[in-house]
Amino acid sequence: MTPTDSTTPPFPFPYGVNQFTTMPWSFEEDLTHYADLGVEAIELCETKLHDEPDRARAQLASVAEKGLPVSSVQPVVRTVFPSETQPGPADRRDRLDRFRRSVELIAPFAPGAAFVTNTGPAPEGNLHEAIRQVVAHHRELADIAAGHGVRIALEPLNPVLLNTETAIWTYRQALDIVQEADRENVGVCLDLWNLWQDPELVPRLADAPDRLFLLQASDWRTPRSRMDRRSVGTGDIPVGRLLHAAHSVGYRGPCVLEIFSDHVPDSLYEADLDELLRTNRTALESAWRTG
Repeated sequence: MTPTDSTTPPFPFPYGVNQFTTMPWSFEEDLTHYADLGVEAIELCETKLHDEPDRARAQLASVAEKGLPVSSVQPVVRTVFPSETQPGPADRRDRLDRFRRSVELIAPFAPGAAFVTNTGPAPEGNLHEAIRQVVAHHRELADIAAGHGVRIALEPLNPVLLNTETAIWTYRQALDIVQEADRENVGVCLDLWNLWQDPELVPRLADAPDRLFLLQASDWRTPRSRMDRRSVGTGDIPVGRLLHAAHSVGYRGPCVLEIFSDHVPDSLYEADLDELLRTNRTALESAWRTG
């Protein structure tokens, strides 16, 4: 049984924040607020960097100046195949080259970070061929990442995004690809919003515990847009149980808050974002205690 009383150890994961969570803020505002709030890790979103490389490098250098470890990165192009949110470039080789540029830019400022990837939708619905290409693609991504001291974390997405953003929707599907790719620096990104409904999630975590590279958290209600996530503790996800499941297989990396909230009437992006980060940290700690 998961401990739920005073014997439960303190929250065991550094508290991280993905920059999509504070989309209304600029890159510089993110750094200032995160540092002031005691955020312990940052998940960089390349879309917030300046288009001019020298200015982007200056922004990246400022992350360390604020004392924020970079746990993970959301590159501009992270799907293998074109998707609704990442339609270009169209050719897979061009997408690989764009990823390479992302790594070359960011990796010097983010040693050991996990670069998040998604499959994108299967071209013409051919899942079998899509998976074959995703495996080959991730072997190439792994070689690029290894040369720069970073890792790859493949993220399966919720079935609501099937055929628009993803061709895989369970932890086991992602792990099968990771194991077939057979590279030490390729693992899985576990986003609770995406996978909490996967009935095999908890037992599958134990299949290859060393391949769990990243943990992301938010909460769920039946979405009204593709960007409709809730604060931890205000939805249906058994966050505490899943935090304990990740901990039980040895995961000790950051728990990264990743909230999207747009095209909904009660958007969290319109709320006090400082308070959003504070309340979610408290909610994660409470979820852990009550398990």
